[in-house]
Amino acid sequence: MMMLNMWMMTFIMFLFGNMIFVSKHKHLLIVLLSLEFIVLSIFFSLMLYLSMIEYNMFMLMVFLVFSVCEGALGLSILVSMIRTHGNDYFQSFSLI
Repeated sequence: MMMLNMWMMTFIMFLFGNMIFVSKHKHLLIVLLSLEFIVLSIFFSLMLYLSMIEYNMFMLMVFLVFSVCEGALGLSILVSMIRTHGNDYFQSFSLI
């Protein structure tokens, strides 16, 4: 019963992260934070799954390395966007 509650919590975390990602598309910072929240929920569900099948947790370290690289890349894009355009609004620059 406790394992089912944890799975439901990770699913709800994933849904909330996706809802924020879809609804808050004006600011890049909020989009990046919602992506990190989605990655955190996927990490938590992967941890639950690997502990349920009693498998080695090495894959979690690989996942964390890639998620840190994704966060650093997003932050560098945010900094370069603020330096060139002055803010993090998607409407303030054109994609052409």
